[in-house]
Amino acid sequence: MYAVMFRAALAICISTILCATSNASGNKIIIAYQTGPDPIEVLIANGEIVKITGRQVEFRRFNSGADILAAIASGDVQVGYVGSSPFAAAASRGLDVKAFYIPSISGTDEALVVRDGSGINSPADLKGKRLSAAPVSTDHYQLLATLKQNGIAEKEATVLPLPQPEIVAAWKRGDLDAAFVWDPALSELKKSSHVLLTSKQVAERGAPTFNAWVASGTFVKSEPDFLKTFAALVAKQNTSFLTDKAAWSEDSANVKTIAGLLGGTPKDQAAALRDLNILPADQQGTDIWLGGGERSGVASILKETAGFLKAQKKTTAVRDSYADYVTAAFVPPLSQ
Repeated sequence: MYAVMFRAALAICISTILCATSNASGNKIIIAYQTGPDPIEVLIANGEIVKITGRQVEFRRFNSGADILAAIASGDVQVGYVGSSPFAAAASRGLDVKAFYIPSISGTDEALVVRDGSGINSPADLKGKRLSAAPVSTDHYQLLATLKQNGIAEKEATVLPLPQPEIVAAWKRGDLDAAFVWDPALSELKKSSHVLLTSKQVAERGAPTFNAWVASGTFVKSEPDFLKTFAALVAKQNTSFLTDKAAWSEDSANVKTIAGLLGGTPKDQAAALRDLNILPADQQGTDIWLGGGERSGVASILKETAGFLKAQKKTTAVRDSYADYVTAAFVPPLSQ
């Protein structure tokens, strides 16, 4: 019942916003996404976002959230999909950017994998080993948090911050014992490794993370109708994923479309999608996540993450509040 009502509400919401969005500024909008599968990528690949909004939209794929935030800072990108750790670092530096939708939270789509035969059987065994994660990523944050949770100083292990493509290359050379990664690197490394910890497990031990759709402050002010439509489309896709498993099987058109966009097989992409911990639409505007301003979960996690990164000398400042980097203004209504 909820799913039917929510889909109907979203249809009305998108239709209501559509005319205003179509008549807005004709400037090209650049939207950045990453290498892992996500339900919204179906609409990126099949052109539906352009069709529905009536806007000139270009989609660019990046290897990390840090790269996307750098592109937002330069003005090259207006909207992007980023993890909480690079987001916290950018916000701490004062980048004018706001989270407007939380598609997923700590799940099994990111994991710390250890090489078979490395002698790593528990987190305590990471001491003295060669480890890697993408710099300033949520994986980097959780890798360092895992070390701290197990009483291992960063200097007691070799931690190499490398972009994911370089992690895969280093892994194939035998240069690494363990790495915290997401797809497609995760699927590749799993061929000769096993999962020691998932992102969800690290979060449950005190280091929660999330992925966010963010927009520059300027874009938030100038293009509210576009963001409302885009957020409604993300919610619609994610609701479909949560309520209609057949529509996201390896034989489905949705998964085949994502495989066509990202590469890999539909079977691999379907498995990776199942690892996502999608945040339901009815939780978006609550204080647990985007709502509540200073009390919002997103603002709290950003502050906690920034504090950890500063203690690890990965950033130099922590703001008193991160409420200005969060908005629930574009969360689609649950009913009409």
